[in-house]
Amino acid sequence: MQRLVTKMLAPAQRAIANLLARGAVVLARAGGKGQVLQVRLLDGEVAELEHLEAYGSTSCPLPGAEAVAAFLGGDRGHGVVLVAADRRYRIKGLKAGEVCIYTDEGDTIWLKRGRLVEVSTRELRINASELVQINAQKVVMNAPLVETSALFKAGGDIVDNAGSNGRTVAGMRQVFDGHDHNERNVSGGPTAKPSQVMA
Repeated sequence: MQRLVTKMLAPAQRAIANLLARGAVVLARAGGKGQVLQVRLLDGEVAELEHLEAYGSTSCPLPGAEAVAAFLGGDRGHGVVLVAADRRYRIKGLKAGEVCIYTDEGDTIWLKRGRLVEVSTRELRINASELVQINAQKVVMNAPLVETSALFKAGGDIVDNAGSNGRTVAGMRQVFDGHDHNERNVSGGPTAKPSQVMA
């Protein structure tokens, strides 16, 4: 009787055992509508599986990344990768509730506690066909150069050389508009330097 029960349960046990498998990514094809990962499973089996990704987020894992695959009904011919992770490059030290997007090259977009978003990269480009509006109390750019391909507008005042200059552009404009010279040159030649300096 026991043999009969074991024999009857064997297909179900195999299906359950084949539901999930862990492995390593061999290569990724990200050019189609759905990304396909070739994964070497722990038993040495190599399978090409669709990578199910969350809406609004996509990534192309590197060879060696870890993957967890699910096989519906235990059928090894019909599987999907549920998650692909890479502990080699994972950012460490996040506080509870923080989120970080990262790459193997060291680029990060880190959503930190206190509603602080920190972007670290070599070159940052914002491509916008229309107006860009950033609603934040403070934006800090630590970069040797900030460029715009068209008009730059500021709703408030501007301070240049902020570490050593206490005067705003509006303040310098007031100096310029009201400045005078020490002497007049009635002959039409150059005049003396103005009494006020815009600094």
